[in-house]
Amino acid sequence: MTAFFIAATSIKDMEKFQKYAAEAGKTLAPYGGELVLRGKAEKTLVGHAEHQAVGVVRFADMDALNNWYQSAAYQALIPLRESAADMTLTAYNEPA
Repeated sequence: MTAFFIAATSIKDMEKFQKYAAEAGKTLAPYGGELVLRGKAEKTLVGHAEHQAVGVVRFADMDALNNWYQSAAYQALIPLRESAADMTLTAYNEPA
């Protein structure tokens, strides 16, 4: 079953965030991850959103997503991510 993660992001340091995004993108391919959407928040239609940007990444299944997230390559980027942005990463399964 296809799995996705959505990253809701509030950027603290644009230069560091751009470096993080470039490096994180390189870690996806070995796990079959594919960036589906990257966008800047323009307005909230309902509710309250504090994030500035969102990214959606697709994987073949939740195991592939978890293997990517736990990989040494991605884990090494977490300190950079934390200094670059406040981020909420949420994993989803595509409904059957």
